[in-house]
Amino acid sequence: MLSTATIEQVKTHIHAAAKELAEHRAAGTSGDLLLQELRPTSFEQAFAIQQTVAAIYKANNNPIAAWKCLLPSAEKTVVAPIYQADVYQQSATCPLYPSTKDLARVEPELAFEIARDLPPRATPYTEAEIDAALGHTRLALELIKSRYHTPSEATHFDALADGLVNQGLWLGPVLNPQEGLEMSCFELSVDIANDEHQQSDTLQKSAIHPNGFPKAGLYWLVNFLSAQGISLTQGQYVITGSYAGVLDLPLNQHCQFHYGELGQFGLQFVAK
Repeated sequence: MLSTATIEQVKTHIHAAAKELAEHRAAGTSGDLLLQELRPTSFEQAFAIQQTVAAIYKANNNPIAAWKCLLPSAEKTVVAPIYQADVYQQSATCPLYPSTKDLARVEPELAFEIARDLPPRATPYTEAEIDAALGHTRLALELIKSRYHTPSEATHFDALADGLVNQGLWLGPVLNPQEGLEMSCFELSVDIANDEHQQSDTLQKSAIHPNGFPKAGLYWLVNFLSAQGISLTQGQYVITGSYAGVLDLPLNQHCQFHYGELGQFGLQFVAK
């Protein structure tokens, strides 16, 4: 059993780690990996740091507005909050902190709207109960940036503490209202133009959800958060995994995204 002094030291380290990561996130900057004594070595430590960052942000009127997740595997658990000030809804421009190569780094996703609160409870939620609490499903882009200079050197726990390279979320249009619409895979294309009339390049990929079924991670997340005493609340969104990995796209050029039969949208990425 840990002594009181050890418990207090752990709490001090968690808060120091969270403060450093929160400051980098707010400024859009990157730094070295945390000091060795502050780096998490377990899921519990990493999640505690992540949630302390969330508490710091909430105290500064920037609460959690969305979550990212994926079905957990034996190697890693993917769960992280996304903050209100970093969520953009169907805007013609998408502000973000660009990569070191001055590019927008994004992942194509679907975002599920929470239309009714799902508070913590003793018994697990059924899939039917979760489905009944959902609103619209939107085409979306996760905005990507690490708070570490060398993210390739970060462990999964380092990345988890920092919110798993998330810097925000762009919410697009609602899915096309078709019966039996295939959501597990689609043909993705991005037309990149110097202006709205002159196409210069097209990126094409076969987009496949990493879990096959895009709601799988959502069903897991609801009950995971419930077990932690955390609510999903009306108006929040959940993204459940990239269909095509990370896309590196130019700033200040019109990008027209086509998510197969699911829908399409256009926007410009601009540097914050």
